[in-house]
Amino acid sequence: MEALICRNLGDPILAENAPLILSCTHPIPQINSPTAVRIRIIATSLNFSIYLQILGKYQEKPPLPFIPGSDHSGTVEAVGHSVTKFEIGDPVCGFAAVGSFAEYLVPKGCDLVAAGALLVSYGTSHMALVHRAQLHAGQLEKGKMTMMFVDNTYKNYLLVSIIFIRSGIYLYKCNMCSGGVGVAAIQIGKILGATIIVVARGEEKVKFLKSLGVDHIVDLTKETCMESVKGFLKKRRLKGVDVLYDPVGGKLTKETLKFLNWGAQILVIGFGSGEVPIIPANIALVKNWTVHGMYCGGYLIHQPHILEDSVKELLSWLAKGLITIKISHTYSLSEANLAFTVLKDRKAIGKVVIVFNEQKEVRSKL
Repeated sequence: MEALICRNLGDPILAENAPLILSCTHPIPQINSPTAVRIRIIATSLNFSIYLQILGKYQEKPPLPFIPGSDHSGTVEAVGHSVTKFEIGDPVCGFAAVGSFAEYLVPKGCDLVAAGALLVSYGTSHMALVHRAQLHAGQLEKGKMTMMFVDNTYKNYLLVSIIFIRSGIYLYKCNMCSGGVGVAAIQIGKILGATIIVVARGEEKVKFLKSLGVDHIVDLTKETCMESVKGFLKKRRLKGVDVLYDPVGGKLTKETLKFLNWGAQILVIGFGSGEVPIIPANIALVKNWTVHGMYCGGYLIHQPHILEDSVKELLSWLAKGLITIKISHTYSLSEANLAFTVLKDRKAIGKVVIVFNEQKEVRSKL
């Protein structure tokens, strides 16, 4: 089979001394367990965490050589004799994390390539907002929601503020507002009834964000972020923020902490800026803040039933058309260096996906 193998750590976009090699004769994994399932991959999504892992800068460091990857989709090719949940030919999506794997049946009507880009971005956002921060559409009678995004010049930052239950705002801060996690947060926020304000830079991203149903966009080429935020808070008579969603870290975390209300929740999603922020414990104590660490892969190990519930709801939303997976770029496995270049340079507006040549039309049994 074809496989992209990381033989040494380094930048995957390099042509010389490249850490990645394409093997066309890699051994096909055998069913060596009665509960094992083998998947013929149709599509796999690239996430920034994979890029960091190949660089050797991610928290999970598999021994060399390894095959990088996380979320994917495909069809069941073989099953162990004790497997009852899956049958050969079933369309599935799933992801691998810290040495474990999870697969989920893809409902009828879902694009299988799109499903291959679902789990990490949408699973992280869904579990952070719905499971950890306890945001539910049925609670909106107690308040209203507003979301705001920010796109920085050199790195894309996502600031999302959601008014919910209390007279405050939920504020998300996310890397790559036009990428997978940002789009996921916007779409989930819309399902929860949010009014969304996006602060971005440039006509291309403004146009794309409008297509997602964003209610208001502040273009940083025309006005400053802080003035706009203060003006918005004043106009809506809002005191501050109730939830901070932060996959960026760095200096922007310190700035956004200033918006947090008493009793606010901080969701630590990642450190896309490359800098781990310091959250002052003395202020957290005085203001009764709650800090949640949120790593999607950890649920696969410790609480897989919560992850499964989240994925089932997301797949249901995908089948109903409530969420749409925006595919920005598609590449073949031999073009992986180009795919990582798009990811590194923040050129993707949506997800970057590797699509395999052999694709067959499959039917879902759901």
